[in-house]
Amino acid sequence: MDLLKKLIDASGPSGNESSVRNIIRNEIKPYVSQTYIDRFGNLIAHKKGKHPVVMLVAHMDEVGIMIKNIDEKGHIHISEIGYIEPITLLGERVKIETKDGFIYGIVTCKEISNDDVLERVPKVEEIIVDTGLSRDELIKESVKIGSYLHLITESSYLGNKEFLSGKALDDRVGCYILVELAKRLKNVSCEIYYVFTVQEEIGLYGAQTSVYKIEPDWALILDVTDADDLSDKPTKILGKGPCIVIKDSDMVTNRCMNNILENIAKNNRIPYQLEVTEKGVTDALQISVSKGGIPSTILSVPVRNIHTTVGIVSIKDINNTIKLTELLLKKPLKVCLT
Repeated sequence: MDLLKKLIDASGPSGNESSVRNIIRNEIKPYVSQTYIDRFGNLIAHKKGKHPVVMLVAHMDEVGIMIKNIDEKGHIHISEIGYIEPITLLGERVKIETKDGFIYGIVTCKEISNDDVLERVPKVEEIIVDTGLSRDELIKESVKIGSYLHLITESSYLGNKEFLSGKALDDRVGCYILVELAKRLKNVSCEIYYVFTVQEEIGLYGAQTSVYKIEPDWALILDVTDADDLSDKPTKILGKGPCIVIKDSDMVTNRCMNNILENIAKNNRIPYQLEVTEKGVTDALQISVSKGGIPSTILSVPVRNIHTTVGIVSIKDINNTIKLTELLLKKPLKVCLT
């Protein structure tokens, strides 16, 4: 899991994915025919082969925060990059890249000592970053509106090594899975495009642009989903296998592909779950409606505390997702209509 931990710990909020992209490119390069970066910043690793042409997709970016304003006291006001629950930011450490290194700060709240704030969830506009520096000192260090505030955290195992905790599990887990698949599928006959997209969290933009130069017969998106196993009626449980997504907030996935994935899982005793939800959307939406329509579905790994620095994922779920996808690609379907 060293690669997964390295990916999780790397900083790569939407629009600033280069560090993550470099790690992935160096790791996957020996196992594919070529790698290239398109004009929007997506990393595409191409393994040449025969039909069918398959597109496997995971997004590199994570949710984050950016400087919106610096007031006279030197307090940094923030703007969300993607969706984050404001309360999960309080107390987090951040770093800001400058011309001479990094400046460090703490995420806090303007009126955190007031009783009314403690009794409710603070709004984003109430959250500030305190660096201990004045506005003039920050400006002198080239800190400005639009600078990224990188969350500082280190991934770690929990009580046993079955569970890993850290930030950016959405979707470094998917990125890790694609790299591992490239290692295992080096000798399969089909043609595969491993696509690592940018700016998923703010609008699925990388997926939209990545598909233009690819003519896939079908696409599989590897992402994560919010586990609900601490609720009264759980449907997405850590350790119970990947979720085959039937429906999310914006799309119904390809029924043919879902049936094939389910049959492979059953025949090979791979645990899996079926997901129907009214929340969330993935790169599958943009890809499925591109180029006249591309049959697409989603395999999602359950994650607790999604979009926080203390997400939790099951290593078993990750490995079972790899196993299921590997079996699918060893005898890939050529055409899959709904």
